Amino acid sequence: MLRLFVLAQLFLLSLYACDGTFSSCINKIKDSQSIYKNRPAVVVKNHQRIVYSRQIPNAAIVKYDPFLSLYLVKDRTNFRYPFTFDNKLQLHTAIVNVDEAKAGKFIKQQIGLDSFGKYSASLSKAALILNSCCTLEGVVTPDGVIEKAYLQRFVNRKNVLYGDIGIRVKNDKKGFVIVTASDPFMKNNPFKKGDCIILYDAKKTGNAAELMRKILFSDIGSKHSVKIKRDAKFITFKVKANERYGGGYLSDTFLEQKGIYFDKTLHITRLNGSFKNYGLKVGDRLRELNAVAVNNQEQLRLYIEKYKDYSSLLFERNKFQFFVNIK
Repeated sequence: MLRLFVLAQLFLLSLYACDGTFSSCINKIKDSQSIYKNRPAVVVKNHQRIVYSRQIPNAAIVKYDPFLSLYLVKDRTNFRYPFTFDNKLQLHTAIVNVDEAKAGKFIKQQIGLDSFGKYSASLSKAALILNSCCTLEGVVTPDGVIEKAYLQRFVNRKNVLYGDIGIRVKNDKKGFVIVTASDPFMKNNPFKKGDCIILYDAKKTGNAAELMRKILFSDIGSKHSVKIKRDAKFITFKVKANERYGGGYLSDTFLEQKGIYFDKTLHITRLNGSFKNYGLKVGDRLRELNAVAVNNQEQLRLYIEKYKDYSSLLFERNKFQFFVNIK
């Protein structure tokens, strides 16, 4: 009897073994129903699932990340082999759903909340990125891959706050990390567009994705040193991590910390804080900033940097236009 018990346990453990074919990963997704109604609903631990959804799921919600549209929900079922995270470098990965798996690799890393990762292969239905041991490498969304570092942090932290030092960055053609935008409303923000980030907390900045991950994952109020190159000068700044208000599936125009959120066509989607007193309504469309037409969030963010002290916003509601002035 003991021998049969041991053999049975070995069989169960080998059910989702690292066989390299990813067929076991397909079975694991099926058995755990980790893709449900064509959206990721990944079993992780303690009767809980990570659900990616643009609508509120019909489930008991433990917590919600509005930046990444992720929900951690309760699940009564007890799946014995939940998806786990392996922080070692994985050479063999695939995009997997309930029907098939395609081997591939990451061709672009997730740069914080500014852009999601890209994978070399694709599937027509909702999918996960898994390694050959069926551990979770990413969740595929219509806008790209949410990588495991963000998923793991979401599961393990009590809150979903992200840190911010007032910059958005990218890698230039030479591989340097360049500031693409600087938040004009963040108090004592020392950065300027075009600054080259050399060191963050006395360590070289490997790439934009790595730097933004460090910034976002920092504790609110924590202090950091940043060495930059501006023109021909090297400067070191002491900065404090503030709370991040925009990015990902939220708008990111820098006006979010003042309480106004937009969709991609600059219609207001949400009003908080001081903007509740400006007479604005959800659905109002922003037309101009200081007499300059703006058509998308990128244009608005570009121009708002230039007019941080005073801005005149022209809105339209039911073909009626009106100005709102902010300081």
